[in-house]
Amino acid sequence: MHVEPCPVSPVVDLVFSRWTTPILWLLNEFGRQRFVELERRIGTITPKVLTQRLRQLERDGLVVRTYHPEVPPRVEYEISELGMSLAPLFQTLAQWSHTHLDEVAAARVDYDDRGQPMP
Repeated sequence: MHVEPCPVSPVVDLVFSRWTTPILWLLNEFGRQRFVELERRIGTITPKVLTQRLRQLERDGLVVRTYHPEVPPRVEYEISELGMSLAPLFQTLAQWSHTHLDEVAAARVDYDDRGQPMP
């Protein structure tokens, strides 16, 4: 019987890749959005990378893409029910961030002050 060394790793790979987290966070926080809205809110992502990430998220079942055949055509993205199931995880991480990132920064300063080499 094959046992996964860490059952969290596949989830981390799926959800916490470079641009996935901000996209899911924004869709969860602000609801259905057009491509340009997502691009503007993220700010530092290229259109090509945003397109790739949205396609992968749609393939993974975390995002729903809706095409409206209007003139001009309109495409909207929203978080799927499966994607929404990640909301408690994001809330917990956001809470941890607000509570502990100052401690992380202090630990780094302490480590650096002791003259420890960077890994």
